[in-house]
Amino acid sequence: QVQLVESGGGLVEAGGSLRLSCAISGLRFSASVLGWYRQAPGKQREFVASVTSGGTTSYADAVKGRFTISGNNIKNSADLQMDNLKPEDTAVYYCRLNRPTTPRYTYWGQGTQVTVSS
Repeated sequence: QVQLVESGGGLVEAGGSLRLSCAISGLRFSASVLGWYRQAPGKQREFVASVTSGGTTSYADAVKGRFTISGNNIKNSADLQMDNLKPEDTAVYYCRLNRPTTPRYTYWGQGTQVTVSS
């Protein structure tokens, strides 16, 4: 059974930092993309950042220069380092594992809450 488990969320003041981790079990992180998404109350889920198993990264404009995503094929995990956090970063953060080629699959974690106080 495939599972993605996020950890590292919490409450932090504006300007502070948090590090989220996504641990994958039941699958190897290979030929796939692990992404972080977030959903604030009353808003749609949105893309934050992603990393391919080959190490290519991508970021939403809102987090460029503040967030850093990194994948670890050995640990079968990916982290999201979030610096200079802003109140508008407050959301539930989800990790998503997607393989766009055969055999295709998409899995989501259960989410972790990040709250940034002003």
